Amino acid sequence: MTAAGSADVPPEGQAVLGPLTRSAIFLVVTINSGAEGVVRELLADVPGLQRSVGFRSLDGGLSCVVGIGASAWDRLYGQPKPAELRELPVFAGGRHRSVTTPGDLLFHIRAERMDLCFELETQIMARLYGSVAVADEVHGFRYFDARDVLGFVDGTENPTASGARDAVVVDDDPGFDGGSYVIVQKYLHDMPAWNALAVEDQERVIGRRKLSDVELSDDEKPDNSHVALNTITDPDGTEREILRDNMPFGRPASAEFGTYFIGYAKTPSVTERMLENMFVGSPPGNYDRILDFSTAVTGVLFYVPTADFLDNQPSASEDPAGSSLGIGSLKRSPRE
Repeated sequence: MTAAGSADVPPEGQAVLGPLTRSAIFLVVTINSGAEGVVRELLADVPGLQRSVGFRSLDGGLSCVVGIGASAWDRLYGQPKPAELRELPVFAGGRHRSVTTPGDLLFHIRAERMDLCFELETQIMARLYGSVAVADEVHGFRYFDARDVLGFVDGTENPTASGARDAVVVDDDPGFDGGSYVIVQKYLHDMPAWNALAVEDQERVIGRRKLSDVELSDDEKPDNSHVALNTITDPDGTEREILRDNMPFGRPASAEFGTYFIGYAKTPSVTERMLENMFVGSPPGNYDRILDFSTAVTGVLFYVPTADFLDNQPSASEDPAGSSLGIGSLKRSPRE
């Protein structure tokens, strides 16, 4: 479970490639029956809400990425549909098992200040009041020098610049190019068990030095370490990458310590291969040792459409359900 670098944002896209920030809110909701029109209008207005809130702090770096789940897409937009948008599979090994949980919409809100994230979430939920139910809400924070609560730097292997765009932006699905896929999982950590390990043993679980963040050599790094099992290589030697923007979260008084995993990719199959390696093992049975200390309690796959797509959908009075929706053919009035 490793967080985001920076790269240029496609002009038509959402801020998937934005830089790592000090604060984030991960909000997952389900859509109430009959509220699809209200949701479509809100999704088209998110950039305007973001600008209004972000203007209060010009150096606050506020952004919001919206993702849409498979069943919600059918209800909101009908056909056509992104080619790889589906329910997240469950990955079950001999000892550990991932979960798939409800989620129609993801709001990934980021900023240098939590008050900006909080205000934008407040504005979004005021518009969606009575139209959605909250499935999960996590407030994340930067922990020292971008470490997780396990004490390791989180995000070292993220692609940057053009490599990030190549790894994240869909470019082979006509009508949906420029978008992205994102998988989210909420992990809870058994800190007493983790802290009972010697530092050297923790390093073998992760595959990196704890203080320096230097990757262990091939001779030192176990094949069931987190780093080893999350390195995905094609038969021709090409390494497949995703862009992570993970955040720690927790409530020490309630003994809750966790990492919110969020991975963007041009195809969900890359992230799914990582999860299969973690939970099932590569080869089967050689599972990721981090799972002996970290438990996934949520899991959802979303497609992140371009901002242009969201802005060009029907209003609340129009219902595309059961119809074939021409991408970009239904224009809303211009926005400020």
